Amino acid sequence: MTIHATDGTTGVGRRPAPVAQRLAPAAPGRSDHRPAPLPRAGRPAPPGRVPPQWPDRRAQFALAAVAIAYALVQLVLVVPHLAHDLGWDETVYVSQVDPRTPAAYFSAPRSRGTSVLVAPVLALTDSVLALRVTLALLSAAALYAVYRIWRPLTGRTTTALAALLFAGLWITELSGPEAMPNLWVALGAVAATGWFLRAPAEPYAGWWTAACLAAVALVRAPDAGWLALPLLATALLVRSRRRVLPYLLAGPAVGAAEWVAEAYVRFGGIGQRLQVSGATEGGMRPHLNFYNAWRSLNGPELCRPCTVQPHHPELTLWWLALPLLAAVALALGLRDRERGCARTAVPAAAAVFLSVPYLLLLGYSAPRFLLPAYALLALPVAGVLVRVARAGRPLALAVGLVLALQLASQYVVLRHEVANVAATDQRYRAAADGLRALGLRAPCLVAGPHALPVGYDAGCASAETSGNNRSTTAGSIVQRAEREPTAVLTAGGGRPPHYARDWRPYKLPGTHGWTAWRAPRTTPS
Repeated sequence: MTIHATDGTTGVGRRPAPVAQRLAPAAPGRSDHRPAPLPRAGRPAPPGRVPPQWPDRRAQFALAAVAIAYALVQLVLVVPHLAHDLGWDETVYVSQVDPRTPAAYFSAPRSRGTSVLVAPVLALTDSVLALRVTLALLSAAALYAVYRIWRPLTGRTTTALAALLFAGLWITELSGPEAMPNLWVALGAVAATGWFLRAPAEPYAGWWTAACLAAVALVRAPDAGWLALPLLATALLVRSRRRVLPYLLAGPAVGAAEWVAEAYVRFGGIGQRLQVSGATEGGMRPHLNFYNAWRSLNGPELCRPCTVQPHHPELTLWWLALPLLAAVALALGLRDRERGCARTAVPAAAAVFLSVPYLLLLGYSAPRFLLPAYALLALPVAGVLVRVARAGRPLALAVGLVLALQLASQYVVLRHEVANVAATDQRYRAAADGLRALGLRAPCLVAGPHALPVGYDAGCASAETSGNNRSTTAGSIVQRAEREPTAVLTAGGGRPPHYARDWRPYKLPGTHGWTAWRAPRTTPS
């Protein structure tokens, strides 16, 4: 299967066309970009006259403009509201490499890549603002880099539009400055599939494919396995791509090496870790999770258990239309098999495989789970929209209007969800301030629900005796309480666990009803 460029430049695996051929108008509907741009009026240039180059130059900077806009949205609309506090999962990843605080319990489903990503910042400062700004700029640069890989495959306009469709989602904008893995899996998946499609004709593309798969595996090992499956199947079925097989196998293996080693050290093996991981997730078994995914599409950030009612369901039409648009893209790709099939079918297949655990195996949902699928499907969907827009000026105006409405709707949801996330994170910080007022100073211990984020903010170790983050026993907490300041958190007027029934309760201001049960003061040994 040969891949051809569609932007008027020399294609991958194709000799340069003669000048006359490159200047001739392309057949309608054949590609993202005509081989040579037409005059502004959209009519063919007079014979012997080279058409002006302004449309091509404008498209050349479109992707960079999208990446800059993505960074600005994060810095203006997200970072200021989250500049002082970290979320629950963030504290787990950050605490692993923060030299100032004890590491929180690292459960079986997690991988260490996010901690590696933020380690350089944590080595220099404990400023949440510095971390947010760094991640915002880094995610915008990565957005540009990974979609830039696709430019020889789909052309400048489609590439930039795909990046805009993905970056315009509220969950993409919220995830950029957060220390969470899903966005980085999404960007790695876009890069890996792009290099895979370019590999037959480019000598170093195989190495880049392996590197991208390794990065995905380091960030989330199970997702790397789901991503590699359709690429492996394509390489086995298409003879010209079989030379990429060693890279497809080596990349995930190298990236998952740490995850595998930790599986044997902490859990007794790969099978045991997967079993514990499934139990932590509530049991990985066949489960139609589409309804939960739709209900949580506009928040909350985590829907577990997913009993919420849809927030602004009228703003979820894009999600319902997404599979239809992807199907149209596949149909168009099949009509143009030589040029369009691979670049449409491969990202679509990768998106489907990456969605399997979150749509068919889990019983709860979070909007960030499907970020890799959105990032990949944005490419064929953008191709469809470009074709429609080029069919005539009225259709181009219609596409522009729909795109503007989509971006506006995502802005509405973004403001709402940023406020919700900021309120939750500030509650953790208020609880930590209350514990410090009670005399908890390192070394100290916080137990009970919400112990992980509150303990990190307070500079204490954290522990839970039940639930998904069970890391210790009641007896161990009692023993530690005899040596260092210890408190157990309860919410909503709940009673403390049996081992803390005689501990003294303190209401924590600014937490909406949380109580800290402080262990009797003891003399440290």
